[in-house]
Amino acid sequence: AGAEDALSRYRSPLVSRYAGAEMAFVFSERNKFGTWRRLWLFLAQAEKSLGLPITDEQIQEMEANLDNIDFKMAAEEEKRLRHDVMAHVHTFAHCCPKAAAIIHLGATSCYVGDNTDLIVLRDGLNLLLPQLARVISRLADFAEKYADLPTLGFTHYQPAQLTTVGKRCCLWIQDLCIDLQNLERARDNLRFRGVKGTTGTQASFLQLFEGDHSKVEELDRLVTEKAGFKRSYMVTGQTYSRKVDIDVLSVLASLGASVHKICTDIRLLANLKEIEEPFEKDQIGSSAMPYKRNPMRSERCCSLARHLMTLIMDPLQTASVQWFERTLDDSANRRVCLAEAFLTADIILSTLQNISEGLVVYPKVIDRRIRQELPFMATENIIMAMVKAGGNRQVAKFLKEEVRPALIPYKSKMGGKIE
Repeated sequence: AGAEDALSRYRSPLVSRYAGAEMAFVFSERNKFGTWRRLWLFLAQAEKSLGLPITDEQIQEMEANLDNIDFKMAAEEEKRLRHDVMAHVHTFAHCCPKAAAIIHLGATSCYVGDNTDLIVLRDGLNLLLPQLARVISRLADFAEKYADLPTLGFTHYQPAQLTTVGKRCCLWIQDLCIDLQNLERARDNLRFRGVKGTTGTQASFLQLFEGDHSKVEELDRLVTEKAGFKRSYMVTGQTYSRKVDIDVLSVLASLGASVHKICTDIRLLANLKEIEEPFEKDQIGSSAMPYKRNPMRSERCCSLARHLMTLIMDPLQTASVQWFERTLDDSANRRVCLAEAFLTADIILSTLQNISEGLVVYPKVIDRRIRQELPFMATENIIMAMVKAGGNRQVAKFLKEEVRPALIPYKSKMGGKIE
């Protein structure tokens, strides 16, 4: 019955069909609410160490129930209270009766909400970085293997001068290396929201510590350290600046553009029958045309990369309409766009890794196309030779246009060679 009910409700294909288990867990409710409880523990531990009347017994009770989450009770509480954070405060307090009075002490909802989001962004980037590095490594192996295999280069998708299969792959690698650098920068630039209070003034904590500014600052530092961050944002409203989301998603959108370009190149090369993505033994290219070898993995990457690129519009617009210290119209939007961006990036990288590990090259097809175009490419050499002999390049260029039609009958003769 449970399985049947699940099939009767919409499920995002990003999770049900595509994304890996690790990234799906990072954005799961279990991880989210488990992180909330850890943040409440960090806050209580830091407050205790700075002299607030919190007992070891209360801390131990919280530690023992970090993963003991009654999701049914939390859902019922949220339905009653219309507030997700307070629903989970009550649910946590229910299994921690001794610690109930000090859970969430002095904090605002964004203490758990925003800090968890920053942890999730960091963890998501930490998953994507090795995935991207693996793709670069696989493509580097491919580029080295085919570094000396000549192939026809294209500009404007028209035949141009020769390049090599490996050199063309280096164009892909270079773009991905820029993305790797940008992902590392975005991760390293992330800070913790920390313990800032309801409007970023830390007023509630100043009251808790009876006006002792140094203890409030130390509380912020301790909790930031416990959460695994080196720094917290010096200035916040109720939330951390939503420009942080722009920075992270713009990097992912840029990665989407790189993957789209790479996979479009592979799709075009598949049409030319020069290079193909891996094709499994029992894979069906077309239900009607059994001879077809559709580049379905590259097409999937392009399809999902387009979605990833469009997601940058969400944080751009959200950041632009955050009135004063915050408004809540960011919340529902961020629940969707942040998760979808990371889940989408995860699947396009895993798929591109699969493609890059099994690319098939057809040297004879590549060689035949080169020979077909050699007579036309030779005209460039003729121009250079004329200029070296003292001729005028502009005159030589016009001669090239006159010579070109005369070469056409020889295009397929003698293997493309002109004596």
